[in-house]
Amino acid sequence: MAEVVLRKVEKSYSNGFRAVHGIDLTIAEGEFMVFVGPSGCAKSTTLRMIAGLEEVSGGDIFIGNQRVNALPPKDRGIAMVFQNYALYPHMSAYDNMAFGLKQQKLAGDEIDRRIREAAETLELSQLLDNKPGEMSGGQRQRVALGRAMVRKPDVFLFDEPLSNLDAKLRVSTRVNIARLHKTLKAEGQNATMIYVTHDQVEAMTLGDRICVLNQGRIMQVDTPINLYQRPANKFVAGFIGSPAMNLVTATLERTETGHELVLGHGERLRLPEAKASQVAHLAGRQLWFGLRPEHITLADASGATPNQPNLVNAPITAVESMGNESYLHFSMGEASFVARVPYHSHAGLPGGERKTLCFDLAHCHLFDIDTEQSLLREE
Repeated sequence: MAEVVLRKVEKSYSNGFRAVHGIDLTIAEGEFMVFVGPSGCAKSTTLRMIAGLEEVSGGDIFIGNQRVNALPPKDRGIAMVFQNYALYPHMSAYDNMAFGLKQQKLAGDEIDRRIREAAETLELSQLLDNKPGEMSGGQRQRVALGRAMVRKPDVFLFDEPLSNLDAKLRVSTRVNIARLHKTLKAEGQNATMIYVTHDQVEAMTLGDRICVLNQGRIMQVDTPINLYQRPANKFVAGFIGSPAMNLVTATLERTETGHELVLGHGERLRLPEAKASQVAHLAGRQLWFGLRPEHITLADASGATPNQPNLVNAPITAVESMGNESYLHFSMGEASFVARVPYHSHAGLPGGERKTLCFDLAHCHLFDIDTEQSLLREE
């Protein structure tokens, strides 16, 4: 049993700073859970409390059915992979992977078997005699993964393990970690993994579920697709996604034909009835309006006509070409927006030109102006 449970977990320091505010979280056996959030949100602190490297100030942590608050790291059934690899520079890859097993006094043939199996899985078989200084960053990180893997822990903990790698190595090593998780589950081994990162791509591609943290509090725990499509609050909406969701204040007005959002510069956007019915009681009040960049298109590219609602004419202030797509930056009054469009739809579009853009409010998000919680039910 490798379930990890946090109950009202808190972390405070001697200077009175409270880093973690009563976190409640259950991570199922075999689950890949990712902690993500901005710098200083306490994701690494929470991971280190699970590992036993930070003392818990309040609450309880369970690994399996055992309360581990007072247990040292070596007795918690965990293996940790660090950002800086933490390999012994004078030892070969083989000896680095064997070190912990020798401390456990396992038989030599069992140690050798585990190392050879892990090396084959991680494509390290040809590098076992090499020392860390003779390997690339990606190879060293795979040795660190292998060292964790051979211990057959109840829980794997990853503290930003890819931060020191270049973009190409991050992708390949990320794939290795995802493959490792699937391989261990297929073999019937404990494969509970908790992974800390500030990188949204890592979080979205690796996690079975993602725990979004901010200032020591959980903002939302959900699958990657639900976080993206159904954020529970304004913070998650603005944090998950690149480019970020467009978020501005708007006033909800009731009209003869329905409900409209009035933006700061007077632009009016008509709400679809399915969404308007959920916020009709807020007519006359301000709220937060959010729309992802891919739901704003060039009107001529989308086939929109002036008879359709939610067309806005605005100046394009900048164009970022990404090869297969482009980000169009434009402004309405003091508010800045980004549209994500296919590359061909803006070919030759100069900055400063005014364009008509179509806002697809069937995909919009609305949040309470004060609590910043979502005002829309799940669809």
